[in-house]
Amino acid sequence: MRIWSLHPQHLDAKGLVALWRETLLAQKVLRGETKGYRHHPQLQRFRAHAEPLAAIADYLRAVQVEAERRGYRFDAGKIGPQTTRGKINVTSGQVEYELAHLRNKLAVRDTDALARLQQFGRPVLHPLFRAVPGPVEAWEVV
Repeated sequence: MRIWSLHPQHLDAKGLVALWRETLLAQKVLRGETKGYRHHPQLQRFRAHAEPLAAIADYLRAVQVEAERRGYRFDAGKIGPQTTRGKINVTSGQVEYELAHLRNKLAVRDTDALARLQQFGRPVLHPLFRAVPGPVEAWEVV
C-alpha cells in the first residue's frame, strides 16, 4: 500500500488507479470493516490525526478530483461524508524519499509521466499535507 504525500497529479494512470483502490482499502481499515492491513505503517499518520475518517475522506476527494480532471470516473459515492480542516505534517525527508521512489517507478512504467514530473521544480503535495523539516518518517519502510 502506498498512500502518497505527493499530489496525485504527479502519478501516471496506473499509479492513480492504484492510489484510489489502496486508499479506499485504507478507509475500510480505519472504519474497522476489514481484518487485513490493520497495522500497515502508512495508516499511522491518519490514525494520529484528530479525525482519521475525515482525513482519509479528504485525501480520497483530492484523488477523485484529479481522476475526474483526467476524464476517469472514480465513484465519489465511495468516499466517506466527513471533512476536516486539519492538515497532516509530512517531513521534507519523506517527500524526497517518495519523490525518488516515484521517479524510479515512472522510469520503468511511464517515461512521459516522468518527464512531466521533472518539469516541476518542487513537487506539489497532496492538499491534506503540510511540509515540515525532518528526515524520512519513522513509519516508512525503507
